[in-house]
Amino acid sequence: MDIDHLVPLAEAWDSGAYAWSAAEREAYANDLADDRALIAVSAASNRSKADQDPSTRLPPAVGYRCQYVTDWVADKTRWGLGIDAAEHAALTQTLEQCPDVPITVTLVR
Repeated sequence: MDIDHLVPLAEAWDSGAYAWSAAEREAYANDLADDRALIAVSAASNRSKADQDPSTRLPPAVGYRCQYVTDWVADKTRWGLGIDAAEHAALTQTLEQCPDVPITVTLVR
């Protein structure tokens, strides 16, 4: 098992973390205050995901996709990270197939 960042560090960087201080980047990388930020995954799953966002990769387990994208949105919102057009389209398409589930977020930024 690996511990994986739900939103990969490279994706966070591309989405706005490049402008953060070193302390803010460290806090993001070690975020234990939100159970959705760091997830236990198989090593193979971690390698296949790499630094991709939902526009290029969704979990192979279809039953987990709603949870994955709602957690993705929550994590990005929590940290004030941006979502690009392709990512937005993929999230929207996936969420259209999900039941209405409220997403709670405690903002860090």
